[in-house]
Amino acid sequence: MTKPRHRLPFRYLEPAVFSGLLDDPLLFLRIRPERRAILFDCGQISHLAKRVVKPVDTVFISHAHMDHVMGVPTLVRHHHASPRPLDIFGPPGIIDRIGHLLHGFDWNLCEHYWFTLRVHEVHESFIRESHFYGPEGFSRSDRGEARRSGGTIWSSPYVSVSAELLDHKLPVLAFRIDERPPFSVDAQKLAAMGLKAGDWLRDLKRSAWMGVAGTDVRPLSSDGTSAPPLDPGEARKLCAALQKGERGCSIGYLTDVGWTGENLARLERFFPGLTLLCSECTFLAEDMEKARASHHLCSSDLSSLARTLAPRYLLPMHLSKSYLRRNDDLYLELSPPQGTTILRLPKHIVPPPIGEEDVRGWLTP
Repeated sequence: MTKPRHRLPFRYLEPAVFSGLLDDPLLFLRIRPERRAILFDCGQISHLAKRVVKPVDTVFISHAHMDHVMGVPTLVRHHHASPRPLDIFGPPGIIDRIGHLLHGFDWNLCEHYWFTLRVHEVHESFIRESHFYGPEGFSRSDRGEARRSGGTIWSSPYVSVSAELLDHKLPVLAFRIDERPPFSVDAQKLAAMGLKAGDWLRDLKRSAWMGVAGTDVRPLSSDGTSAPPLDPGEARKLCAALQKGERGCSIGYLTDVGWTGENLARLERFFPGLTLLCSECTFLAEDMEKARASHHLCSSDLSSLARTLAPRYLLPMHLSKSYLRRNDDLYLELSPPQGTTILRLPKHIVPPPIGEEDVRGWLTP
């Protein structure tokens, strides 16, 4: 008998990790209702099928160390002949880094229909934006700065992404992904306002929750009479008043940070109520000194962080390759709080490298 498959409790997101425990971290999130995908970090991605890469329209990079950004040229190779722009969000300095990656290649055969790469540099109080135009050989155009209001740096009708700057001996971004709370009407609130359920609630969802312009919302009173149509502002207020107050699921993405008081204080403020925490755990507890020297986390650090944040699920990742034959020790050392389930990654997902002995004889007549 086949064991039933356990599904994570996400409504709109389908998370997938296209890396093993020892590979470059690579979190892929499909947003089902929108048929699009977003990607967190972009290290080695040459093993990804084109059908996986093509729906990606936004990439979030934690920092510009090679194992988190080296896949950008591969991403460009898959997208360059499409008119759809590609967005990249990253920490201070990411615009120059992406420019250096792009201008390490010749683009003399570029075409007028090639895409534009839009790079957004996230600072504490503002976001700087530059465009790299494919039809002009990815020439750079600086678009100025926009003030940051709150932590959100990107949003869609169903999902929002927030960012927090942390320290890794350089600025590094942690990301929080929040699903929008579902449209769920509280029947008691509806009755208390003297309203009756009906098709008008569908119109309210389209207008106030989904933002579909031109939708008439005519509330139905308990005696069966319809009110005049609400303007968009009134519809939004009514929608908020009738909601059950449910929370959407959330994901925290954390990699390459130092175990410092400032980082921990920021993480505690940034990551409350997580459904899933995807976090680096580069070292085992016995190598805590190495973790401190390199500004990474060890297993005892992650256990302490998990006890503070109490996520529903914990996914450790980005273990040092020095533990190639000891990766099971990581799971033995982790001690999250009761109610937190540890998710396991295989040791490797990236195919093994090809050696000389693997191809010897292919060119034999």
